[in-house]
Amino acid sequence: MSYKVLESNETYRGKIVRATVDKIEMPDGRPAYRETVIRDKNAAAVLPILEDGKILFVRQYRHAFGEMLLEIPAGVLDDCEIPELCVKRELEEETGKKAGKLEFLCEMYPSVGFCNEVISLFFAFELKEGQQKLDEDEFIELESYTLEQALEMIANGEIKDGKTIAALFAYKSRHI
Repeated sequence: MSYKVLESNETYRGKIVRATVDKIEMPDGRPAYRETVIRDKNAAAVLPILEDGKILFVRQYRHAFGEMLLEIPAGVLDDCEIPELCVKRELEEETGKKAGKLEFLCEMYPSVGFCNEVISLFFAFELKEGQQKLDEDEFIELESYTLEQALEMIANGEIKDGKTIAALFAYKSRHI
């Protein structure tokens, strides 16, 4: 099937996203409209495994939902930065831990219906002490749970973040 973009109009440009409304031609020749949120930079996230086997999480405020959400450390890639360097940097900045060993998991598209965001997921092992360096507008609480506890937190609605859920189920399938 082929789809063709006939027109593209940027309707919003902000600090981290842009929005477009595109007129496309459907495979049967009819026109349709699609709205897209465009992230100009990709992201990376990491599931850090502590020495005792527990998983280290960050709890932080997410304004879109008005909630403090439990997540794995993540961030946006700096200009020309590769995902591995991003997760190493974000892990230390958000948790004060350095990754001794990283394992690539996958790339994921968290919101395929309207957003082009790409997140590279990793596992981090052999964690060492580093230095937490939060941004001035970042307020993070650190928490750690076993994999079983985290999976139960997904089931009861305490963990809602898509990248975190994907990484936890991947860890369960690869390392148990």
